Amino acid sequence: MPFTLVSEVFFEEDIKKSRFQAIAAPVENEQEIKAFLEKYLDLTTTHQCWAWKIGHNVRFNDDGEPSGTAGRPILATIEGNELTNVIVLVNRWYGGIKLGTGGLVRAYGGCAGQCLLLAEKIELIEKKNVKFNCIFNEWAIFQYELNQQQIEYTEQYSAEGVEIIARLQLHQIEPLADKIQYVTRGRESLKLMDDAND
Repeated sequence: MPFTLVSEVFFEEDIKKSRFQAIAAPVENEQEIKAFLEKYLDLTTTHQCWAWKIGHNVRFNDDGEPSGTAGRPILATIEGNELTNVIVLVNRWYGGIKLGTGGLVRAYGGCAGQCLLLAEKIELIEKKNVKFNCIFNEWAIFQYELNQQQIEYTEQYSAEGVEIIARLQLHQIEPLADKIQYVTRGRESLKLMDDAND
């Protein structure tokens, strides 16, 4: 069962005069990753190495450290903790003593690992984006249903009625699909949206 983080967490340590600082955060998509990296862009660092994992997608960056000594060990700690939808950034301020490739792997992986140990983790509940339409007098019924189940949604009004986009946990999809069929007497159906376009 995959887990993610509840909130951002920080960890700092000095290794042979170099200062290492890890920041881990939950992320949902590439826009959030980009925003996170922009937020923590720090030109005083010698290296800003990172790794992230969302579902089956992973990326990592050594930012000028020898290949495989920074980003990959950070990613290994994310996967070792059975985490997903997570980014870990490790900043290094070089202190004048070279650590060697083994030392770098231990420093980056270790700092990321310590940071993740401090983090509060929650089970990741897979969600899907769905959409459906209804006419105005049906919307009150669906609005009540969505609010009762604490489902996030947005609604768009048009002359014909309402288009609703909602984010559902997997177990909520079928009951809502049945309800839509019932309330609209088969006129409307629930459509799953492609994750790439959500």
